[in-house]
Amino acid sequence: MDRMASIELALHNERTEMGFYRNEARRSKNPLARAMFENLARDEQEHMTRIQDLHRKLLSEGRWPEEVPLRVQDSDIRQTLDRVAHLDGSAADHNDDDARAIERAIAFEERGEKFYRELADACENPQEKEFFAFLSGIEREHRLSLVDSLAFLKDPQAWLEQHEKIGLDGA
Repeated sequence: MDRMASIELALHNERTEMGFYRNEARRSKNPLARAMFENLARDEQEHMTRIQDLHRKLLSEGRWPEEVPLRVQDSDIRQTLDRVAHLDGSAADHNDDDARAIERAIAFEERGEKFYRELADACENPQEKEFFAFLSGIEREHRLSLVDSLAFLKDPQAWLEQHEKIGLDGA
């Protein structure tokens, strides 16, 4: 796949994921699922903006820019999970649609992680390789956060015990 087609496919993927997350945030009544989907939609918007900027530079300059910022706004997905997990109703108010949406989101992020990793592996340009590896890492972070969120929804007590390091001796 050529560079422009890869960038355009990445834009399409980010736009699709952002729309999915926004729709799920509006649909869900569960505070955790809603917060996670809102955060993911914001993150995907930022990724899309970065990729659009890169796309414009590639079109205008005809080559990969010398400098591509490899920093995005810090995602607060893990912090959101830790914060919202302690709210009343954060696990009880979900339904099967929330779990299915999170499972679907995990699949999105897994495909994105693989797609960007394969692009990075195929690139010869070091900046290009680094950019796609960076995006793959972000998708991985999202996937792992979603897996963690799903574990919480399925068994909040076990999740809280694991994350709060509760021991049998009460320590």
